[in-house]
Amino acid sequence: MHLPRNRFKAGLKTGTQYGCWAGFGTPYATEVLATTGFDWLLIDGEHAPNTLPSLLAQLQAVAAYDTAAVVRLVDHNPSSIKQVLDIGAQTLMVPMVDSAAQAEALVHAMHYPPRGGRGIGGGLIRASRWGSVENYLSRAHEELCLVVQVESRAAVENVEAIAAVEGVDAIFIGPYDLSAGLGHPGNPGHPDVRERITHVIQSTHAAGKAVGILATDEADARHYQSLGCQFIAVGVDVMLLHQAASETMRRLRNPGR
Repeated sequence: MHLPRNRFKAGLKTGTQYGCWAGFGTPYATEVLATTGFDWLLIDGEHAPNTLPSLLAQLQAVAAYDTAAVVRLVDHNPSSIKQVLDIGAQTLMVPMVDSAAQAEALVHAMHYPPRGGRGIGGGLIRASRWGSVENYLSRAHEELCLVVQVESRAAVENVEAIAAVEGVDAIFIGPYDLSAGLGHPGNPGHPDVRERITHVIQSTHAAGKAVGILATDEADARHYQSLGCQFIAVGVDVMLLHQAASETMRRLRNPGR
């Protein structure tokens, strides 16, 4: 059996990929999203009510579709990284990466020796299709993708060094955390925040790496696409449901308005 191809990693070189946050924590809802045409889905292990079994179930639910799965971890714990990779995730997004040293530690945790320190599960793990993937230990790195989140003042100041770390494939900008860290909580459109975001995009491109961002407003998404963002999260499933349901009730209770 051949090593599964990482569609998300390959897509970073072919144009803008549009994605959606999967925050319900259930495979049923995530599979619904996988049928709607998004290029990638972020299965959120940081703020959504997910566990390792629920992450696995969502990876399995998405596998039958063309949508690529990205798993966001809750922290930098190497044990969590190992487990999420073992259940078959190929692209990891890691929050709150503020320095090159933190990025280097994440790279080390993702890869088998001699590239890193990932523990070897052999035939126990889904990632190797339980030992069926030929030469998995020596080839796993080819299809792994590490996305680190830049979402603090310190991270912006260190972005050139973070982006230069070998093994970091892409940087993802967290505009809401960044706006809070810059003293403008809840206002990612503040000129100061936008200036820092533009700096991160330019610095990441200068390092030859891909860059992405969360932009649920269509105008913002088009703006950041024009600046060269290769992957943009344009929706959050929980928000989409809430907005659609609220709008339905608004129309029903206020006919003609």
